[in-house]
Amino acid sequence: MPLLAVQGLTKLFGRLVAVDHVDLAIEAGEVVGLIGPNGAGKSTLVNLISGFEPPSEGAVAFAGRPLDALGAPAIARLGLARTFQIAQPFRAMTVRQNVAVPALFRAAPVPSVRAALREADHLLESVGLGPKAALPAGALTTPDLRRLELAKVDAAMALLREVNARGIALLVIEHVLRAVMGLSSRVVVLHHGRKIAEGPPARVTADPAVIEAYLGPGPASR
Repeated sequence: MPLLAVQGLTKLFGRLVAVDHVDLAIEAGEVVGLIGPNGAGKSTLVNLISGFEPPSEGAVAFAGRPLDALGAPAIARLGLARTFQIAQPFRAMTVRQNVAVPALFRAAPVPSVRAALREADHLLESVGLGPKAALPAGALTTPDLRRLELAKVDAAMALLREVNARGIALLVIEHVLRAVMGLSSRVVVLHHGRKIAEGPPARVTADPAVIEAYLGPGPASR
């Protein structure tokens, strides 16, 4: 049984089909890249999986448990969480407090606020934010906000590998194909909401259908 099982996932916004009957399975400890041109449905798919949007059709299960009736907070407590393209911290809280909060509310929370703050310090050091732990999150630069988002669970591919080495499976949306090639064991490609390719990065990025989706009609045949 895969860690994450997505079957026939579909999302309609009026007559617009944003995600069209997508199937996806991710094994424990696997790193899967999710790619596609702008408007392909990548963010919507992640929103559906993580409970930020309800599906129009289809089902999602995590560790064998159906997620249909659960919202994003409950899903996150099970260990399935997402980061955001636009960082959204608690801006009035310190950087350290921002990282401590998730440690207190996950499925297996730390035993005390003091323990949560110690864990936050360790995570902030790992992403290079240790010296800024006492700053308000709202004072961080955009790159540091991205680092903060990762500490709350991409400052660099090496950091994602480090997270994965702890046994955490990752579904990574990435527009830079070189990054996907170096990070993912498998790549899934969306186009107009449909899955058009899936497999090892080198094979998928050489697929004529994938090349055409990114570059338009003609380049693949030429």
